[in-house]
Parts: sequence; C-alpha cells; structure tokens
Amino acid sequence: MSNRMHHQKHINLSFLSDEELLDLRMCDLGLSISKTFIEERVEQLYLELAERGISFRPHCWLSDEWFSPDGVPGIAIPFYLAHPRLMRLERKQVLEVEGGTHEWCMKILRHEAGHAIDTAFRLRRRKSYRETFGRVSVPYPNYYRPKPYSRNFVLHLDMWYAQSHPVEDFAETFAVWLRPRARWRAQYRDWPALKKLEFVSEEMKGLAGKKPLVNTRAYVDPLRSLKKTLREHYERKRAHYGLEHPSFYDRDLRKLFSDKPEHSRQPTASAFLRRFRTELRKSVAKWTGEYQYTIDQVLSEMIERCRELNLRLAASESEAKRDVMILLTVQTMNFLHEGHHRVAL
Repeated sequence: MSNRMHHQKHINLSFLSDEELLDLRMCDLGLSISKTFIEERVEQLYLELAERGISFRPHCWLSDEWFSPDGVPGIAIPFYLAHPRLMRLERKQVLEVEGGTHEWCMKILRHEAGHAIDTAFRLRRRKSYRETFGRVSVPYPNYYRPKPYSRNFVLHLDMWYAQSHPVEDFAETFAVWLRPRARWRAQYRDWPALKKLEFVSEEMKGLAGKKPLVNTRAYVDPLRSLKKTLREHYERKRAHYGLEHPSFYDRDLRKLFSDKPEHSRQPTASAFLRRFRTELRKSVAKWTGEYQYTIDQVLSEMIERCRELNLRLAASESEAKRDVMILLTVQTMNFLHEGHHRVAL
C-alpha cells in the first residue's frame, strides 16, 4: 500500500487520459500550491493587502472548490488550478474553469480574502457592521431574487452576488475596495453602496498593523483528506449545478408565454428558445459569470417545459427575448449563488 501511495505522488498527470484521471482519488493527485501560478497570485493578494497597510495574511490550501470556512481565516482553492491538465479536464466536465484566468482568479481571491478578514477580526460582531450590511444571523436563502438595478450593492463577482447574504455583501464590497487602482469613489458616486465602501475603507484603516483575533491555521477539507475520485466529484458537481426541480419554472413561463387559443398561430415557445439558445446562454454567462453548464441545463429545462405545456409567443420577439434573459439570469444564479463561500452547517 505504501508503495502505491508513493507511486501516486509522482504520477505524471499530463500523460493520463480523461478516464484514467477520473479514476484517481483526490488525495492521490500529489498536488501543492508551491511553484504553480496559484502561488504567484496568492503572493499578489498578500502584496495588495500590504499596500493597504493590512499585515494579516490568509493562509491558503488546495481543496475541491473555492471557499473560506466559517471560523477559519483562510482560503481553500480548487485543485484543478494547480495543474494545466486538470484545468482542461474541468473545462470538459463543466464547460468552464472558475478562476482559470489571472483576472478571474484575483477577483475570487479578493472576495475570499474579505471573508477571511471578516473571520480573523470578528468584524461581523460589530454593531456598525450589522448596521451597514445587515444581520449575519439571517439564514442563507435556498432561493433569492436579486434586483438587477439596485444601487445598494457593489458589482464584483457574479452580477448581484452581493445581494444573496450580508456576509457576501461585505466580501464583495471588500474585494472592490482592495483592487489596485480601483476608482471606486468615482465608480460608485451617488450610489448608496458607496457608504459600504467608505465603511470598509475606515474599518481597514483601523486594522492597520493589528494582529488578528482568530489565529487558527486549520485546513478544512484539504485535498490530501479527500478520498473521493474525480469521477465521483464531477458527478456530484454536475448534479449540484444541474436542476432538481422539473416544474420549477411553470408559473414564470406562463407569464412569459401563453397557451391561450388566441395565440395558437404564434411560434411555439420551445422553438423560439431553441433558436436563440446560443445567444441567450452567452449573454447570461457574460452578465452573471456563471457556469455555461448550468445555464445550458436551465435552458434545456425551460425548453422542455414549454413544449410540455404547449406554450407559444404572446409578445414580440425582442420583448420575449428580454424577459427570457431576465428569467434565465435569475434562475441560473439561484442555483449557484452559494458556490463561492461555504457556510458551516
């Protein structure tokens, strides 16, 4: 057994087929952050914190996804970013690589650093924090309807992600504040969200040079402890990013389309959605930053339900396209809004 483990640690992932990779357990991948581009990006994060006078450095480790655990002031980074071959597998399995570009990776690291600094200095216990962002004791919703045009929240990761929960609102606001050369005062001028940015700016000045109150360097779900195979991981991931509620959209779809006799000569809603499927998926991906895999799943479900309900266009194509875009964006985000920050159960 020990020989097998020793062999696995030195396995060359580059030469394995997809099937061979999928049969590997996560703990046998033999990956580390050291000497990868992740290390450079973590160093960049530390530099950005130092430039703002913050001496705190969130510790980082590899796991199965992005998250900053409650009670631990650190950042888990997904394993696939530690090897180009695994990034290719990730793209093939779920159509995208979250954090795969330099800019995207830094945006997520800044967001997760917000969670980590919140934990490290117990910021959420402060009355001023609760007055600015809301009560953190409210449960994470399974479903939420963002207000796309609200100016009460910053825009950073996925569009409107800050609206999902007060701690996400703080992390998103922190990330906008931390970005080098960010002109947030100009960008958010006349937005109520500016008060949140000013709050973060003041709080961070107060933390300059201070030692964190929570010092644990614990690793939550480190890669070496994960016994599941990559195949099991991706099956669960696709199930999570897929759909579990077959009739979820009926009420909304009936608002957009119609099964009334007076519209019987109109094109079917399913044909309309199929025709604009690629355009809709790309637009929603661009606006939300969400997985194309999920958006495609949502679209497939909508098309199938429209067919089963025999719905037809009841408005102009441009109107219908706009309304579908809004519905598709909201539904997509409702399945994924928990993806960037794991909350301890």
